Amino acid sequence: MPTYTCAAASGLLDPERRGAIARAITAAHAEITGAPAYLAQVIFEGVAEGDHFIGGVPLAHDHLFVYGRIRAGRSAEVRKALMKRLVADVAKAANLPAFAVWVYLLELPPAAMAEFGHILPEPGDEAEWSRNLPAQDRERMQAILSGPGPDGD
Repeated sequence: MPTYTCAAASGLLDPERRGAIARAITAAHAEITGAPAYLAQVIFEGVAEGDHFIGGVPLAHDHLFVYGRIRAGRSAEVRKALMKRLVADVAKAANLPAFAVWVYLLELPPAAMAEFGHILPEPGDEAEWSRNLPAQDRERMQAILSGPGPDGD
């Protein structure tokens, strides 16, 4: 459901910080929106030196840009709380000042999104949606939180 892409200068985030950031984003999204944690995904992109500009000049400081694609339908208060939490928790996990963390949320209609082979529910309808999935699909999704299985799934 939510897909967060984190872009930063190549080499800025070591594997430990990427893991901490991914956990922080997942927790913030799940706790504030109520969506199951196993639906959150975080993708990291490294930006080569000289490939990022602000105001027409090369970015000269360490920054982390978080682009979240989330389902539409949540209140302005929920979105604001999510953004504030993301800035604070991502800054801490990345060991960067809050000033260096930029967050953008893009809302997509749930009916325009499919994950795990199924069209997504409206916010708040996740439990019913999950109950109505084939048992094998539901079990595979929930197993994500416990890590890869013996066959790599």
